[in-house]
Order: sequence, then C-alpha cells, then structure tokens
Amino acid sequence: MMTLTSIDRYLEEHLEESIAELSRFCEQPSVSAQNWGIEDTARMVEKMLKKRGFETHIIPTAGAPVVTAFRAGKSPRTLLFYNHYDVQPPEPLELWESPPFQPTLRDGKLFARGVSDDKGHLLSRLFAIDAILAEYGELPCNIRFVVEGEEEIGSPNLKPFMEAHASNLQADACIWEFGGVDHRDVPVQYLGLRGLCYVELRVETANQDVHSGLGGSIFPNAAWRLVWALNTLKSPDETILLAGFYDKVRPPSKRDLELFELMPETADEYRNRYGIKEFLKGMTGGVELRVAESMLPTCTICGLTSGYQGPGSKTVLPARASAKVDFRLVPDQTPEDVLHQLRQHLDNHGFSDVQITYLGGEAPARTDVDHPFVKMVVESAAEVYGRPMQIIPMSGGSGPNHLFMEMLHVPIVTAGIGHPGSQAHAPNENIRLDLYLKGAKHIARILVQFGLETTQD
Repeated sequence: MMTLTSIDRYLEEHLEESIAELSRFCEQPSVSAQNWGIEDTARMVEKMLKKRGFETHIIPTAGAPVVTAFRAGKSPRTLLFYNHYDVQPPEPLELWESPPFQPTLRDGKLFARGVSDDKGHLLSRLFAIDAILAEYGELPCNIRFVVEGEEEIGSPNLKPFMEAHASNLQADACIWEFGGVDHRDVPVQYLGLRGLCYVELRVETANQDVHSGLGGSIFPNAAWRLVWALNTLKSPDETILLAGFYDKVRPPSKRDLELFELMPETADEYRNRYGIKEFLKGMTGGVELRVAESMLPTCTICGLTSGYQGPGSKTVLPARASAKVDFRLVPDQTPEDVLHQLRQHLDNHGFSDVQITYLGGEAPARTDVDHPFVKMVVESAAEVYGRPMQIIPMSGGSGPNHLFMEMLHVPIVTAGIGHPGSQAHAPNENIRLDLYLKGAKHIARILVQFGLETTQD
C-alpha cells in the first residue's frame, strides 16, 4: 500500500528540479492568439509525458494539435486530466517586471507568461506522478491526459476533436485545468464554469478616414455609429436588452444558496486588490455579490478600436470602428442562442450595418455537488491545507468542460496551484512555490485514494 509520507518527502526533496522543468516549459512561447510556438510546444508536452512512461499521440486538428496520453495503473479506473499548453499574449510588455518568457524567481514566486495558466498546473500534476512512480514504480489508477492548444482562444477545434476521439478518451472522472486557494489560502472547489459567447462588432462607414473638418457634419462617423449600437445592448441598471436573453437562465437552487452562504466575504478583498470603489447595482457584498459573480450572465465590452489614439491630436473622422464583446452565460443559455439574439437585436434597432464576427464560445456546465468523487477530492485536501476545500457552485470563468460532461459523462472537479494574486492573463503572471508543492501533494492524494477506493470495492 502506498504511503503518503514517502511521496511527500520526494516532492519536498525534488521541488527545485520540478521548478527547473517548469521554467524550461515557460521559456517556450505558445500564444494561440498569435499562432506563436504552438507546434513546438505540443512536441514539448509529448516529450514530457513520454518521459513518465505514457503512451502519447499528437493529434492534428484544423488549428492547434491536441496531445493525448495514457498510462495504465493498478486500478481499472481511469482518471482524466484536462490541461492546455497555450497561453495568453504577453502584452503590454512594458508592464512586466521581468521578460514574460524568461522565468524569474522572486520572493518565493516564479514569474512567467503561462506559469499559472496553465503550464504550472500541468507540471504540478506530472510532479505528483513523478513522486508516485519514484516511490512505488506504478500508478494507483489509470491516468489519461488531454492537453489542447487553443483554450485561450475559445477551444474552436476541441468539439470536432472530441467527437472524433471520444471513444478513446473514456474515463471515470476528470480533474480540470485549474484550481487553487482563495484570499485566505483556503483551497477552493469550483464545480462549474459559465459559458461564453465572444464576438467582434465592426462598422465601416467609408473607404478611408476623412478630415474631420470636411466630413464632421456631413459624413457618418464609424466610431459614433458603433457607440450608439453598443449603447442599446445594456441599460444603465445593467440589464442586458437582447430579446429572450434571460428566458433560459436557471436560477440558483436552494443547495447553491446554502453553499454561497458558507463562503467567506470577498467585498473588501476585491476593493483592496483591484482598487474599485463600488460594485454594480449597488451591491455591497454578501450572498448577493457571490451569486452575481458566477451565476448571472454578463455582457462586457472587452476592447474598443477606432480612429487615432496616438500622442497629440489628429483631426480625423474614422471610417472604421470595432469592439470586442463577451457574454458570459449560465445554465441553460447557449452561445448559438445569444448570437441569434444579438443579430436580431441589432437589426431591430436599425444597426443591420454592424457586422458580427463570432470569435468563439462554449456552453456552461456543472458537476453535481453531492457526487462521491467531489466529496473525496474536497476531503483529501484537508491533510495538505489544514482543512477541506471550500465548495463554490460555479466559477465566473469559462471553458470547454461541457464537452467532457456531455460526451464522456464524467464528473469534473478542480484542484491546482492558483492564488488570487497570480495575475493570470495580466503582466507579471506568477505562481507561489509553496502552493505548487501543496498542489502536487493534493494531486498525489487524489490519485492514491482514487485507486484505493476501487481496491476496497
């Protein structure tokens, strides 16, 4: 029988080696939005998995390849890890304290683009596997990996990949790409992800920018046209105005509200960390804020582009304007419904000239909070973190977990190394080394217990 003491000792003694491997991984750019380094990184992932004795495949898609791996263990049950090897663009570069693709250790943290989202999570799982194999020579259960390269752009090719290969990806449970602790250093368990519909809205009113003195009073202005169109999407009280938008929204259940009641207050933490003065709709905190954070749909302007925005002045009437907009969705909304609603809304409000480009999205999905696998993962954290995981019914973020639930019929949990100051998607992205070690210890316990439960059965 595997003892966790020797596994923990291995992890503590080999932490430096694992961080060195993670640093090499983070040195390799893999920016899916810019198609930068993707193929090379896929091969790097495959090499790391082969090093641990996994049977691996690099499977091409219409975009980035997916790396799959499998290694048999003592138990017949199979645990699936979903990760991604692509990262966000590093810009704005001037805000990084050290170059984004030159991993740097500072104050007990490792800084690099992708170190938290998601390369550190993948390596911490491999680190746990290293410890088990080094101490016992075999895995306690079968382990499968699916590591994709387009998560940061909405996983546009994951669905056809899953449709083609689902029969070869069968598992009994899945650990999702992320996890970590809250502002109290308490481990948290996210049991669902909101969906996403990400679009670009574009207006073109002329074939070139025009002198504002010539066209200002007689030519249509693309920037104003887009601003007016955007202004119709939401009311000042934050109500999203697309017809039918809320029709399929499933309200929080009684069980959800009970779990939100158990969560800690976060209002002051958000005020201090992000420098905000107030929350939307006059919210001050409590359950209302926690429910809104993850179980209400959103419409967010993520970026606006038009005309001249350089130093000094340029009197110009823009011919083109564009905006990036994301809608976060909750059960039972779908991105397809929202796209249709958005097109109808713009047409009905006189903005049929506003072009919509769908940039990606996915449906929301949740795991049953009372599933036995959830209970095991939540309770197995206690020995590492000093208490079980805090259960959060939904995460405000998005991801393709619905594909795994729908096609593989697996419960999905989170367990990882993140922390509130990890700066994922922002400059100075980082992980804490102490949490990297704890995350690996927790994964090792999940693997051992997952195999042990089958043996006991």
